[in-house]
Amino acid sequence: MNELFTALAARGPEVWLRTLEHLMLTGVSTLAAVGLGVPLGILVFFRPGLRSALMSFVGILQTIPSLAMLALLLVVFGRIGVVPALAALTLYALLPVVRNTLVGLEGVDESVGEAARGLGMTPFQELARVRLPLAAPVLAAGVRTAAVIGVGIATLSAFIGAGGLGQFINRGLALSDTGLILLGAVPAGILALLVDGSIAGLEWAADARRHRDHRGAGRRALRTTAAVLPCALLVLPTAVLFASGRSAAGVDRVGICSKNFTEQLVLGELMAQVIERRTDLFVDRRFNMGGTVICHRALAAGEIDVYPEYTGTALTAILEEDLPGSEETADDVFRRVREAYEARFDVAWLPPFGFDNTYVVLAHPRVADSLGWRRVSDLASLARQLSVGFTAEFAERPDGYPGFTEHYGYTFGTERDLDPGILYRAVADREVDVAFGFATDGRIDGYGLVVLEDDLGFFPPYQAAPLVRMETLEAFPELGPALRSLEGALPDSTMRRLNRQADAGEGNVASIVSAFLDARDPGS
Repeated sequence: MNELFTALAARGPEVWLRTLEHLMLTGVSTLAAVGLGVPLGILVFFRPGLRSALMSFVGILQTIPSLAMLALLLVVFGRIGVVPALAALTLYALLPVVRNTLVGLEGVDESVGEAARGLGMTPFQELARVRLPLAAPVLAAGVRTAAVIGVGIATLSAFIGAGGLGQFINRGLALSDTGLILLGAVPAGILALLVDGSIAGLEWAADARRHRDHRGAGRRALRTTAAVLPCALLVLPTAVLFASGRSAAGVDRVGICSKNFTEQLVLGELMAQVIERRTDLFVDRRFNMGGTVICHRALAAGEIDVYPEYTGTALTAILEEDLPGSEETADDVFRRVREAYEARFDVAWLPPFGFDNTYVVLAHPRVADSLGWRRVSDLASLARQLSVGFTAEFAERPDGYPGFTEHYGYTFGTERDLDPGILYRAVADREVDVAFGFATDGRIDGYGLVVLEDDLGFFPPYQAAPLVRMETLEAFPELGPALRSLEGALPDSTMRRLNRQADAGEGNVASIVSAFLDARDPGS
């Protein structure tokens, strides 16, 4: 637990902010689910013919994997952030709300309904004054279940830049930092207990039968408190975040995002600090997002303004162009993607940082020595007996595994998708025989892994550079010179060193970047 307390001491204000974001996501989605689910429950109560189809539909929504739902809604809405996250959380919360509304209404004794109709009540009056009040405890139990589900699933919203405590978990996984993982997981667990307990109080307060013989002022005050507490817990964070957003509305800000591995976090923080040192712009950090396509869509849609990208990735994964020929240099590839991005997306490629983070094939040194592996072609004869690890994105990209197998003419016997945070350790622990990693990752040296020569020249150049929306460069002329100051600042050895420091826990990413900039430009 020392890692948790250390991380908490270093990041107290951010924990508060992410907790508010987490509660906002849970609260708004739960209220939206109640607003949609209660009418649907009432509808199927009065229209039994619709019951089977509607309940099956909301049940199917519950079975869709959370990340798949987020990715699908990302495409539907065409944007990252809070909106698709709230939509996903609302859909997941529908089933318990609809089901408990229906069960609660069905649980009201029919004699009570007959009495209401005997008093001359209309169907609407019977519903509003009799059935819903009596069904309220069961309905509150459904809301309770929905809210607790929301707290858990909201941790995944960081995947698409919606914030919340999941950001700490994502960063911790990327950096293999137990403290950061706990910093997201433990508060999320505490929030789940708080939300569950507060709505349990609402459930108690809503049960009129429990209070029939207790009508004193103290009892009424206690019921009121129990009813108000969950509303405050789920609604106030939204109000606080909205108010803080309004207060910062007049500030010139630039949004920076990154993908979900160490080097991207370092580059994102590097650009953010350079902008803050050299301009008066406010930087909105939205790091650790899902991957290339998500970051690109966010940039093209204007959801963010800047992110670091690699030429080979842009060429194949975004532009979907052929891999460069042997006669094309790294500068030729950079020129191709720069011109294409300006024409197609109105996005500028600024000068590269100075390193080439190409893919490499890695092996454990003892295995490589015993089998005589020096080149990637050396694996061919044993490939069907070997296990290989790679990232999920690499598994599908044309410059990844599909293109590699076609180019080298062999496939591996066992293929395992691994998070970048555990990929290198898997090779070091011999959980996989070989892996596809990144050339500038500091964990290659840290674990003493062997890099095999790409003797058939499959992988294209991957020069890293800042991508910036042209509109943003025009709006803030000081932004371009600030980012151009990083041209050539990171040769391969320097990038590898910064990555290694971050992965080894030699300080958080912000402090590592700050020390690098202080040493590079003491007067900044």
